[in-house]
Amino acid sequence: MTDFDTKNAFGFETRAIHAGAAPDAATGARNTPIHHSTSYVFDDVDHAASLFNLQTFGFIYSRLTNPTVAVLEERIANLEGGRAACAAGSGHAAQFLAFFTLLEPGDHFVASRNLYGGSITQFGVSFKKLGWHCDFADPLNPETFRAALKENSKAIFIESVSNPSSVIGDIEAIADIARDSGIPLIVDNTMATPYLFNPIDHGADIVIHSTTKYLNGHGNSMGGIIVESGKFDWAQNDKFPSMTAPDDAYHGLTFYETFGDFGFTMRIRAVALRDFGPALSPTNAFMTLTGIETLPLRMNRHVANAETVAAWLEDHPAVAWVSYAGLRSSNSYKSKNKYFSKGCGSVFTFGLKGGYDAGTRLVEGCTLLSHLANVGDTRSLILHPASTTHRQLTEDQQIAADAGPDVVRISVGIETVEDIIADLDQALRGLRD
Repeated sequence: MTDFDTKNAFGFETRAIHAGAAPDAATGARNTPIHHSTSYVFDDVDHAASLFNLQTFGFIYSRLTNPTVAVLEERIANLEGGRAACAAGSGHAAQFLAFFTLLEPGDHFVASRNLYGGSITQFGVSFKKLGWHCDFADPLNPETFRAALKENSKAIFIESVSNPSSVIGDIEAIADIARDSGIPLIVDNTMATPYLFNPIDHGADIVIHSTTKYLNGHGNSMGGIIVESGKFDWAQNDKFPSMTAPDDAYHGLTFYETFGDFGFTMRIRAVALRDFGPALSPTNAFMTLTGIETLPLRMNRHVANAETVAAWLEDHPAVAWVSYAGLRSSNSYKSKNKYFSKGCGSVFTFGLKGGYDAGTRLVEGCTLLSHLANVGDTRSLILHPASTTHRQLTEDQQIAADAGPDVVRISVGIETVEDIIADLDQALRGLRD
């Protein structure tokens, strides 16, 4: 098998196809097989004991480890330039596993205020029931993160490109604040993908994806993943006992001392994934691996189409504004040029002069664009966040998250761009009727 461990040994396109995979040893199958097995036979009792003691790596039970899922984990870790990765059943599950590994009851973290609406609810409402507390800061003003930190803060969380408003903060400045405070920076890189941006190269310690989106790319498989950079020193302070204190479930094993630069991933898998069980299915892993093979081709087309559609919308008389970091009018345009040389994805928002009613009528008026709650598909998708993904929030919270009543979110697909524009045009003209 060719060695793909070194990130720069091969081009991104090559690694997107080959990293983590090899012809099947038993059959010679070139595609990674879908291993539909719940469990795996041990060589003998000593082999079983060493696996359960985390002394040997191997497959035990598919809630913890699965050969198909393992290929996906290795591939995404490679593409992100990370040390190791652990997959989960969804992006939200991945976030939960990461925070469970970092936080104790009463702990605190700071997150960007420009996040997917479900993440705002997860952090601001559901996590409170676990004794985890979050304050939100402005990614366009990094010092607001420093001001929001507390003695018991354990992480900073941002999106590389925000969903839905295409906001890009000064990621390196935020990483410096996390480093000064001795806590990890977690970056959700779903909207950018590792093809457009590698957060670890700019100071991130942990990267999270909803693989459901661009990595899969075809709207057919749920999934999430946590990638560890391997660069964070968990022993620099006493904030992370889950990493530095003996674990009673493993006879006093200390994860950071034992596993070093992939200790965080091992703690997620051996404790959080074991106990809560949001495992990724091997079929969804296979579908995502297949999607990743064409990720570079798709992202180039997504970006080209999005730039054309955003510029067209900005000049449309029914549109009040467009929030896309690829436009010169965007507050994020400077950060986009600093961090995103290949473009900043294809999800963005725009505001309609007719407000809430115009937003609901527009999404119902489109015929080529699908009205649904997903992004990153080959198909162009459209949504009115205030009536769907952000409807749990108050209007003030919606506005703060750039998902106010007048906002429409679009995920520009890879169709012929003139057809996308024609469908939007007829739907916008319909607002005058």
